[in-house]
Amino acid sequence: MERIGGYLVERRLGEGGMGTVYLARTRGGRAVAVKVAKSELAADEVFRARFRSEVEAARAVGGFHTAPVVDADVDGDPLWLATAYIPGPTLAARLADEGAMDEPQLRALAAALAEALESIHSCGLVHRDLKPGNIIMAVDGPRVLDFGISRAVESTRLTATGTAFGTPGFLAPEQALGHAVSGAADVFALGAVLVAAAGGSAWGEGTPMGLMYRSVHELPDLAAVPASLAGLVARCLAKDPAARPTPTELLDLLTDGTPVPAPAQALAEVPAQVPAEVPYTPAPTAPPQPAAQPVRFPPVPVTPAPLPPYPATPPPQSAQGFGPPLAYTPPEVELTDGESRVVVNATGVVLEVAGLAADFAWTEIAYVGRSRRGHHLTVAVRLWDGSVYDCEVNARRSARFGEWLARLDFVLGRYANR
Repeated sequence: MERIGGYLVERRLGEGGMGTVYLARTRGGRAVAVKVAKSELAADEVFRARFRSEVEAARAVGGFHTAPVVDADVDGDPLWLATAYIPGPTLAARLADEGAMDEPQLRALAAALAEALESIHSCGLVHRDLKPGNIIMAVDGPRVLDFGISRAVESTRLTATGTAFGTPGFLAPEQALGHAVSGAADVFALGAVLVAAAGGSAWGEGTPMGLMYRSVHELPDLAAVPASLAGLVARCLAKDPAARPTPTELLDLLTDGTPVPAPAQALAEVPAQVPAEVPYTPAPTAPPQPAAQPVRFPPVPVTPAPLPPYPATPPPQSAQGFGPPLAYTPPEVELTDGESRVVVNATGVVLEVAGLAADFAWTEIAYVGRSRRGHHLTVAVRLWDGSVYDCEVNARRSARFGEWLARLDFVLGRYANR
């Protein structure tokens, strides 16, 4: 049987954009989860440095709130991280199998997650991607997972693009806008997790860009949340990070007998969200702009007609020319209608809708697809981890649409299929 480090692999538990997770055993028979980073990540020196620092940070979070780090190889090839194996379904799987939680279950979940965040934040860490899929429903209570490799990917992306990537639908507004984040972003995600556990969705359904737009600009839909908890959840989902309670304050509200405010009272404490005299009503879940339409995948990779390769260096100066030769500029295309924007260049692809931008490097892009609806051109990006992001721009004229398509195909032919 295969060994990773000193651990005997029993079976594969799962695979994602960061790498593969295996169930393995120590020589003494203890179960561990070994996460092995993808080779392309291990080849990135920036990622290696991030991985090293994130593993050290993850070691600091002990106790029963997370899966403790027991071993790691931060210098070898491949890079791997071993944590204690926590049996049990994820919260996402539990909700799919058993349905929504009732009020006592929601209170217990909220208290356990608040306690976990309190422990994580006390070590100077911010999780940044708290969601049902990262929460294990263990026998002794929920555990928060996804430190180490996934956090190193997150941190590397943050440095490279200036945009924090988590999971749309659980991202705080400051994350969606690419601003600096604090522990308050995890509290926002906790609020969205509680809505999901109650059987709802704080920002409805739709494309990732639509979910991020609504998290920044609209009120959450708390219709599924029990009335006694709606005020607490509303405070967690405040747009202003400073208006959200800390994990310790949440624990006080949930476990010390402090009454949880009713929705109108809770929203009165966050005037930036809604005036106090306006009763709370769920916001409609449809995105305000019809531009971001889902693209059906798997897409067909862009395969434009063969184009002559660009020279690696500028052509030599002609004897008849004037002045120095022009500097070589890699091809780039920018398509915008004033509301939405698509940029494709040597670095990757940028999709922007209503001021929310998502940057993707070519190394993480599996496919770039495009489709037409009248004068509307939709560009969709599918990442290697399976997530899909799309953006629709309106050319408004057939001639302009044709020009956009020709330029887009030319640039995609240069970068997307090399």
